[in-house]
Amino acid sequence: MPAIPSPPLDHPFDAPPSFASAKTVVPGVLWIRLALPFQLDHINVWALDGGANGWTLVDSGLGDSRTRDSWETLFAGALHGRPIARVIATHFHPDHIGAAGWLVERTGAEFATSLTEWLFACALSANTSAAMDQAVERFYRRSGLDDETLTAVLSRKNAYTRGVPSVPPTLSRLRAGDVLPIGETKWRVVGGGGHTVEPVSLYDAERRVLIVGDQILPRISPNISVWPTEPDADPLTDYLGSLAAWSAFPPDTLVLPSHGLPFRGLHRRATELRDHHTDRLDEIIAQCATPQTAAMVTRTLFNRPLDPHQMVFAMGEAIAHLNHLLRRGILTRRPGPNAVDLYQRA
Repeated sequence: MPAIPSPPLDHPFDAPPSFASAKTVVPGVLWIRLALPFQLDHINVWALDGGANGWTLVDSGLGDSRTRDSWETLFAGALHGRPIARVIATHFHPDHIGAAGWLVERTGAEFATSLTEWLFACALSANTSAAMDQAVERFYRRSGLDDETLTAVLSRKNAYTRGVPSVPPTLSRLRAGDVLPIGETKWRVVGGGGHTVEPVSLYDAERRVLIVGDQILPRISPNISVWPTEPDADPLTDYLGSLAAWSAFPPDTLVLPSHGLPFRGLHRRATELRDHHTDRLDEIIAQCATPQTAAMVTRTLFNRPLDPHQMVFAMGEAIAHLNHLLRRGILTRRPGPNAVDLYQRA
């Protein structure tokens, strides 16, 4: 997720809450920050006050012992020992759904997300077969990674299950347009796509508050990636469509993102992100005047040292842009030596 230079957005909060504590954003909405063991070292989760019905938690953090300890601290502290009624996952990525299974078991809460996000989580948690390992290796070999980097990337096998040790076994399905009454507030479910297939956002129209997950972030660009499970996907088309849809929201909407600080300036930020991807596509078109591998394009787009975790996301993003240009007929793809894909301007 590369940083994008931009004019300052309106940040109504100067600093986040400390880890495993909470800060009130608007009445009935608590901002909680949980630690992550990555370069992106935190996730924002949101506790929505349902009054006598208890709290609704939006996202859960990773399924590791540090996160579980943080939740125990929060239960006794910021959440005042009141019941947890519902756990919502904005999407299936481990930092958003990883602790959901434990939370549901620990509190008796119901679990809610879109059907697609739940199915992805279930499939990735269950699919640790040799066939899947072979598909992953084939995907990264086709990209042209050097042997050392390929070995490091493949060593992350089963990384999803380490971050998501269990997925809630039952689901309360959320669809775009659904309305969730939580306390005195009616939250409308907003759809989207690109970062994942069917992410969930929540919008309070009366107070103009948008819980947006990773769909739009204030400082970094949400990762738009292709993965070994769908190697010819074009998530960038979905994401650009989602960016256009934010123009229907009031420009002074308070955006609550999963990373970074809450902000106002939704329309401007959507435009910046669209322009960022346009610039990336132009870079790739220029580079592909001669045959290029996905690994070569990745190194150009992310011209800095990358650890295996970062390389996986960088490679996925480069292939997402290449697939988008393939779909539009701007690039061609053919097999090169050792069955490595070569991309070139049509």
